[in-house]
Amino acid sequence: MFETVRNAFKIKDLRKKLFYTFFALIVVRIGSQLPVPGVKYEAIREMFNSQKSLDFFNQLTGGSFEQMSIFALNITPYITASIIIQLLTIAIPRLEELHKDGEEGRKKLTEYTRYVTIGLSVLESAAMAIGFGNSGYLTDDKITFTSVSVIIVSLTAGSAFLMWLGEQITEKGVGNGISIILLYNIVSRLPNDMANLYEKFIKGATTVTNGLLGAVIILAVLLGMVVFIIILSDGERRISVQYSKKTQGRKLVGGQSSHIPLKVNTAGVIPVIFAGSLFSMPIVIAGFAGIQPASGAGASFGQKILKVLNQNSWCNFDSLGEFKYTIGLVVYIVLLIFFAYFYTSITFNPQEIAMNMKKQGGFIPGIRPGKPTTDYLTKILNSIILLGAIGLSFVAVVPIFFSGAFGANVSFGGTSLIIIVGVVLETLKQVESQMLVRHYRGFISE
Repeated sequence: MFETVRNAFKIKDLRKKLFYTFFALIVVRIGSQLPVPGVKYEAIREMFNSQKSLDFFNQLTGGSFEQMSIFALNITPYITASIIIQLLTIAIPRLEELHKDGEEGRKKLTEYTRYVTIGLSVLESAAMAIGFGNSGYLTDDKITFTSVSVIIVSLTAGSAFLMWLGEQITEKGVGNGISIILLYNIVSRLPNDMANLYEKFIKGATTVTNGLLGAVIILAVLLGMVVFIIILSDGERRISVQYSKKTQGRKLVGGQSSHIPLKVNTAGVIPVIFAGSLFSMPIVIAGFAGIQPASGAGASFGQKILKVLNQNSWCNFDSLGEFKYTIGLVVYIVLLIFFAYFYTSITFNPQEIAMNMKKQGGFIPGIRPGKPTTDYLTKILNSIILLGAIGLSFVAVVPIFFSGAFGANVSFGGTSLIIIVGVVLETLKQVESQMLVRHYRGFISE
């Protein structure tokens, strides 16, 4: 990895792209410190300290949500809009045609994604402004049109600017701009998390031996998970494809062998984001309404449901009364597996693959073209998705387990590690491919 980055700085074009990306991320960090007018920041910070369930959103925004800066929404509306557009490509034939219409169709879908992003930003910022007003988090004594409008404009403008900046990084920098910003937000929180782990398990240990043991366990778990995620991300099942020979003019062409790569983790981090958002959203809405997760005889049914949805309540072995809320973890794993199958069914169509193979004269050895090929690909895909979903569940559950059982409260979790590893690997691959292209160009010019 370090060798790739060092070689990239030796190439002038790549060096410019790397510096452009670097300065764009500095702009992101500066914007994360600019406050939204009309908000009581101390009250917001106290709310975050009392509601650890908000860590999921705060982590994706690099702490901007907690500080209530103009980048508080960050790129989460864009991510949500992208997912919505992808889901609608199946339900709306017009969008499905655009999806298959090449570069022009993709540009149109990108334009629709921008519009949906702005709409979501307005809705989310309006809900936050009204929720803050009802909770007494605004500097004005009561909710006014001016105070709400200022918050909506500030947060929407910040989200739109980050969307534009992400596209500029993709065009003029290195890697996918939206993914790079998301990675930067998550990584910016890691020093605080590492400091918290050090204070509790190493510096706060009763003996030096316990402190060293805690450090070894923390490093072993982190390195083990990173290695596991790399294996999960790169793992794939290759389906051999043979193309029959055919006559073109007087020549006999074709007959080559190829393969269809089916990734083990076909859905990527999407199932974790979907499931995490479904669990966190009711808690966020209830928090703005002044309802907190609670247990015991005095708690209402709604508070107990919020307790089940709250990840901080899972894997608590201190008391059986609290451990029963770990049933939320079981539901969480079931949702991960469901969304893994659901999202893969949207992005990968075995019937379409089988039809294209048949048109091009390709076939899987031992499998007849047409429906038998579709059935074979579906069978293989279902088994691969299950393996990927189990691996994804393991990565997501390990941080939750250590947080509940040992009190290792950190903002990053399985979702963050998957995003970090995935974005880093993808960016390095893009850098290597650009270096390879320039190498061949130099070779040809000589």
